[in-house]
Amino acid sequence: MNSRNSGSRETAWWGRDTFARRRPYLAARARVLAGLRGWFGQKGFTEVDTPVLQVSPGMEPHLRSFATRLHGPFEDAAQVMHLQTSPEFAMKKLLAAGEQRIFQIAHVFRDGERSATHHPEFSMLEWYRAGAGTDALIDDASALLRAAWAAVPEDLRGDGLRWQGRVCDPDAAPEVLTVADAFARHAGIDLPATAPDPLAPDASALRRAARAAGMVLPDSGDWEDLFFHVFLAKIEPQLGINAPTALVEWPLSMAALARVSDRDPRCADRVEIYVAGLELANGFNELTDAAEQRRRFDADRAKQQRLYGSAAPLDEDFLAALAHMPAAAGMAMGFDRLVMLATGAAAIEDVLWAPVTPPES
Repeated sequence: MNSRNSGSRETAWWGRDTFARRRPYLAARARVLAGLRGWFGQKGFTEVDTPVLQVSPGMEPHLRSFATRLHGPFEDAAQVMHLQTSPEFAMKKLLAAGEQRIFQIAHVFRDGERSATHHPEFSMLEWYRAGAGTDALIDDASALLRAAWAAVPEDLRGDGLRWQGRVCDPDAAPEVLTVADAFARHAGIDLPATAPDPLAPDASALRRAARAAGMVLPDSGDWEDLFFHVFLAKIEPQLGINAPTALVEWPLSMAALARVSDRDPRCADRVEIYVAGLELANGFNELTDAAEQRRRFDADRAKQQRLYGSAAPLDEDFLAALAHMPAAAGMAMGFDRLVMLATGAAAIEDVLWAPVTPPES
């Protein structure tokens, strides 16, 4: 065997030594997967399995998707299809069909994402409860943290769920914190004051507020861009320390697929779960108004076109189903990240059986 091939074998993810180092994390992953399936089964959920090929990959403006072509058996005109960035649209169609409690552990795909916590193909745990709200999702997420922790072998548990030296007790009750309170506490910014019109927040006002709090933000970018500059630098690293954080009452302009909050009409009824300074899950009290959803999709598509020169297609079948969907709450959780937190793995590829490897590798 030549030296080039030998070196490739030693450094490839399938090399015996490299794989042996990751093997304990992968064994723990299998146990966590079984533990979560057991929890959902006990709670009366049905596991579903929907196609990864979809008409629309999802409408989040900043997510980049993978596209392919679907041919019929007689070489008729090919239809452009997308690998899903989330199984959300298909799962909501199942709610419209009459399902009440469903979950799925799905492969999802996002281009341009690769880091210690991101991968172009990863596993998403997504679940929905008809007739429930975001409070039920917080309870679910808390129980799933405990189930994952309990499934991990003791030699990998350490002193809690952990990431980059931060630790979170999986048995601790989540702290429920509004986005506005998080900005005030950790950044010294009155966020609602920068959005007198909740649907058209003022980027210049947020830039001035950040400057007064000692931060320098870019001179360009819209309000949401500046929001995340502050959030990632000052707020996210402080969330989920010792106990999980359930971050609620998101700005209405960031409502995505969520209803307007009953508690504060300036906000969306959306919750994100943070553990040890890492975002783990995102959930909504789901919007079921098809006309309003179309308006939001049109706004998202216009933003995509402005920023990137193209826009994701609409899934008209989803909008048709939405009119028949019951009131429901749903949450998406990064399964690989959950395994990382439970085992103390340093990078997402440590908990993937076979990472996506570019051809030049």
